[in-house]
Formats: sequence, C-alpha cells, structure tokens
Amino acid sequence: MGLTVVLVDDHTMLRQGLRRALESEGITVIGEAADGAEGVRVALAMRPDVVLMDVSMPVTDGIEATRQLVAANGEVRVVMLTMHIDREVIDGALKAGAVGYVTKDSSVVDVAEAIRLAANGDRPMSPHLAEALLTEARRETDGIISAREEEVLQLVADGLGTNEIAERLFISHRTVKNHLASIYEKLNARDRTQAVLMAVKMGIVKLT
Repeated sequence: MGLTVVLVDDHTMLRQGLRRALESEGITVIGEAADGAEGVRVALAMRPDVVLMDVSMPVTDGIEATRQLVAANGEVRVVMLTMHIDREVIDGALKAGAVGYVTKDSSVVDVAEAIRLAANGDRPMSPHLAEALLTEARRETDGIISAREEEVLQLVADGLGTNEIAERLFISHRTVKNHLASIYEKLNARDRTQAVLMAVKMGIVKLT
C-alpha cells in the first residue's frame, strides 16, 4: 500500500481535494475525520503512517486531538495543516506532540513532502512558515544580545575555547563563562553548539 495517511479536517471539500492530490503523489489516504474526536478514533483504528491534522475544528480541536493521540500511541506521527501562522498556536501544537506544521496555502508537493519527511522521522515545516518564525525570533532578540555577547558568540562560532576567547577579548575566563550563560538563557539554548546554530539562523553570527 505504501505510505498511508489519515486526514482530519472539518471541511469536506478540502479533505476530498487533499485525498485526490495526495493519491496523485503516491500517498494512500486510508481514513478521514471531520473533527478531532473522530480523528483520534479513526487514527487509532487505522494506524496510518502519518495523521494530517487541522488545528481549528469542532468538538475537539487539532491540538487536543494530537495530545490524545500521542498519549494513546507514542509512535503516531502528526503533521498539523492550518491557516494559522501564530507562534503560540504552533508552540501548542508541537508541545502536544505534532512533528510537523504546514500551512493550507502550501503546494500539494510541499504537503506530500512534509508527510514523507514526517514518516521518515523528520520534523517538517513550511518554508515560508519557518521564515515567518525566524523573522519573529530576530525581532525578539534584536537589541537583547549585547555587542560583547555577539563578539563572544562569533568567536565560539570560529571554534575558540573559553580561554582563547578571554585572551582575544582581554577579559577574564569567568567573564566569558558569564557571557555564555547569559547567551544560553536569551537564546534558550542548552550548549555552545545549539547557541551558535540559533545565532547563525538569526543572522547574529556567521560561520567562517
């Protein structure tokens, strides 16, 4: 049968259109549901490779349905399909257990690719949605990271260790560690690698 999907959306015409479009891409739709509660039941019964889930639906919304699905089957792969480009909604969906997020104005090819990526264990997101979130993140961090912290981050990105950064900037080892701790907190990063990756994406530093 190949790659299988359950569609959960309260708009019948959209589901019908998606079914035809996805099947033309070689993806088999093995079930449909018009609300979140029904979607949970159908997905648990049919056990598809991926559940394509709308956010805003009657009875049970997509975020709560995703939470219930993941609680019942931790291996389920849910990709949200919605018109919402809202950080709070996206965060809620991802915290509920969704592995991907694509918008309804995405092309069929993009939606199909997101489904394939999700089935393969990746975490897909619409390119323009990712760009919108990145722009928001840049606005949030604009002016928050100090000039000195940017210097420290750039040197970390260049591969320098704590002692080397201290020598380069003529500051103490402890001061470098304090700057790094502040950077981790501001960027919500766990370590140097994650901080650098986030800073590169935000345009704060460049990899040389």
